Amino acid sequence: MMEVAEIKQKHNTLKRWDYVWKALDRGYTDKILYVNLSENAIREKEVSTLMKEKFIGGRGYGLKLLWDATTPTTKWNDPENEIIISSGPIGGITQYSGTGKSICVSLSPQTDSVMDSNVGGFFGPFLKFSGFDAIEIQGKAKEDVIIFIDGINHSVEIIEAPAEPIDSHILAEVLTEMYANDEKDKKNIAVVSAGAAADHSLIGMLNFSFYDPKRKKVRLKQAGRGGIGTVLRDKKIKAIVAKIPGVKGNLNNVVNLQAIMERGQRFNREMRELDDKQAEMRTKGTAHLTNVMNDYDLLPVHNFKFGNHPEAFKIHGEVWKARFTQGIPDGCWIGCNMACAKGVDDYVLRTGPYKDSSVIVDGPEYETTSSLGSIAGIFNPDFTIEANFYCDTYGICTITWGTILGFVMECYENGILNEERTGGLKLNFGNADAAMELLHQLGRGEGFGPIAGLGVRKLKEMFIENGWGDPQFINDIAMENKGLEYSQYVSKESLAQQGGYAMTNKGPQHDEAWLIFMDMVNNQIPTFEAKAEALHYFPMFRTWFGLVGLCKLPWNDVEPENNHEQDEPAKVPEHVDNYVTIYKAVTGKDFDKYEMIRQSERVYNFQRIFNLRRGYGTRKYDAQPYRAAGPVTFEEYESRADRYDKQLMELVGFDPAGKSTEEKMKVMRDYRENRYEQLLDAVYKRRGWTMNGVPKVEHLKNLGMDLPELIELVLPHQE
Repeated sequence: MMEVAEIKQKHNTLKRWDYVWKALDRGYTDKILYVNLSENAIREKEVSTLMKEKFIGGRGYGLKLLWDATTPTTKWNDPENEIIISSGPIGGITQYSGTGKSICVSLSPQTDSVMDSNVGGFFGPFLKFSGFDAIEIQGKAKEDVIIFIDGINHSVEIIEAPAEPIDSHILAEVLTEMYANDEKDKKNIAVVSAGAAADHSLIGMLNFSFYDPKRKKVRLKQAGRGGIGTVLRDKKIKAIVAKIPGVKGNLNNVVNLQAIMERGQRFNREMRELDDKQAEMRTKGTAHLTNVMNDYDLLPVHNFKFGNHPEAFKIHGEVWKARFTQGIPDGCWIGCNMACAKGVDDYVLRTGPYKDSSVIVDGPEYETTSSLGSIAGIFNPDFTIEANFYCDTYGICTITWGTILGFVMECYENGILNEERTGGLKLNFGNADAAMELLHQLGRGEGFGPIAGLGVRKLKEMFIENGWGDPQFINDIAMENKGLEYSQYVSKESLAQQGGYAMTNKGPQHDEAWLIFMDMVNNQIPTFEAKAEALHYFPMFRTWFGLVGLCKLPWNDVEPENNHEQDEPAKVPEHVDNYVTIYKAVTGKDFDKYEMIRQSERVYNFQRIFNLRRGYGTRKYDAQPYRAAGPVTFEEYESRADRYDKQLMELVGFDPAGKSTEEKMKVMRDYRENRYEQLLDAVYKRRGWTMNGVPKVEHLKNLGMDLPELIELVLPHQE
């Protein structure tokens, strides 16, 4: 590779724009940075009062800007599609854990609708400190470019950048070195990039860098879902870089810093005293969940066919703990004591273009231990770590890729795919070598790799169109909803989690509503009404994190010692009160836990109507693949025959004695599909929607979201 100075010499500045910087006020700059790559235009937009009041920040700002920029027929690869990255008013404070998040919004190559994806790293806060609540990128460059936001000299440049490497782990290092004055200055650089596989797939993701001063290494966090990295590369953006003078004290200019510090100190004490016996986030990150999920029959094995496996001990939390470097403050934002961004240091790669290189692998997190492991029937930590590294640097989402892998492998085992169709790859469950080769094929844009990179929805459509298998079976095992692949929890025995996945706006993602334990393990929400209440509150509560710049993990992954004594322990009321206090302390606005939910409802309902505008957003798009609800195959039923037979007796009133597995499966399917329809009815009613899943005019009025353009869209869909 060329020296950094040599790479920089090949830069050609296409546009430079100077701006007047103003300090933040109460968590906001009230300015949007707008970049149009087709025209090489850069300017700032003022944030309207309506936008600030109704949309708050983060996901809200992204949705509103995208709505205004696109039409109902805009395609993901049209120049007018945008990528918007925005933090929120709380984002960037350093006195409370988990405040470094931002949200990326775009029209998705996978779903054809609006996608939001949350991410850590430094870029979201650095963008704010540079003077902007959001960056809005539109148009397409002719050649590869870098967008450079200089928060020291207060300028923004579009730079033609032909010589930089494309893969994220090297690109982030090169650009950090290029724009930093010295080693100490590296912590003031943030890079957003994708990678080679984003060029060849619809599932590209964004990597956000953060500098780890203890390790003296650039590290990465991911905005994984929905293919926004593919949009980035389609616009010929190699990277977005932000540089600031440094992070100190009170850059958000909050109203009451003391209140934030007090809550931060209290939470830090909880982390120190309780984490080791509760979630072990500081030593294992989210990978501690692997054995918990296996124990409760929730770990996806063989494309969600099963919920546990006898070899799962090989990917147990203790295995990951031994691999992760310990005793290093692993926060992906300054001041986060949760320190869950674990890493495997000095890992020597065995395969691919970086074979024999010693690298840091960020993670794996729980989702990756299952997606690049159990879902494919592979229980080899080295496979998972190596595949994790390559997914990151190539710029593809590990959750998405794993669910694709599970689907492709089950199709291979059932003759829907064969070696002729896969270009010679034997993609049976457990074949780690073939799985790794498929990943590298995607990185190179060769063979079956780019076909797999289309995603589960387009694959199933292709297989059915080609007549390669029974259409119902293919649809039943294709773990996608709205075009997005399922994240890694088996939802068969939790009706609430089925709704938490398939009723989402963007597609099945655990960060919206994770209700398995409340529902299945603790039986806290037994009725349809109780499930509907949970599927109202929790998605709205979690939406709020993405409006204001917060990570959800500090909310409930470590709980106060007396939390079990509270009226509603699942809500972790003391931590909810922390967030109410912090929001008021940052913004000075009157606020309580009820307004928190209303803020989210406004944005959530707006996103639902955005889906409607795109041609979706009704009941039929909340349908789930049957594998998410029950056993598709004989093998699946018989592996849990005692459980299913008992349920047929007790819940359905059907005596399974002497009946064939086929008969039992049909009765079970009718029962479970009917239950899901009843759940949809209950949730829609609770959310103030019609029975077709469209927000009611009256509900929008109650929320103060009766904007003329929204009313116009929903009016034809009222009951």
